[in-house]
Amino acid sequence: MVEFMLVIVFILVVFVSLVQVILLMYAYNTLADAAKEGVRYAIVHGTGNTNCSGPGIAGQVTCPDAVAPYSRVQQAVLNFAGVSFQNISSNDVTVSYNPGGVNGADCNKPGCMVQVTVHHDYNPLFGFSWPRITLNAAAQGTIMN
Repeated sequence: MVEFMLVIVFILVVFVSLVQVILLMYAYNTLADAAKEGVRYAIVHGTGNTNCSGPGIAGQVTCPDAVAPYSRVQQAVLNFAGVSFQNISSNDVTVSYNPGGVNGADCNKPGCMVQVTVHHDYNPLFGFSWPRITLNAAAQGTIMN
């Protein structure tokens, strides 16, 4: 009976750990896809129209998204990341219309780069003393039209 209890405790710990790693991988994949979805949204709505996202075109178009820093792109990411079993907030999402100074200045005209980054501290499903893990996912693309 003692042997059974030792083995069952070990198997239970292994099973819970396996489930936790699966959930971690699922959360990371979901956040990576959410970043891609944010870039897609920014690329599609990049140019100067009434639903544009980003900084707008100086002197020509002011995007409604430029008032609250890129809130529409962030909302697209948050909507997609909502299925990750994590509490993602807009503070976890960074949108850059000029990653690394490639464009010279923030722009959302065709040819400009856009990057969406998600940084989130993973919340394990099972409390225990799991190590703190920060999930980092990023995607970038070029505005085409």
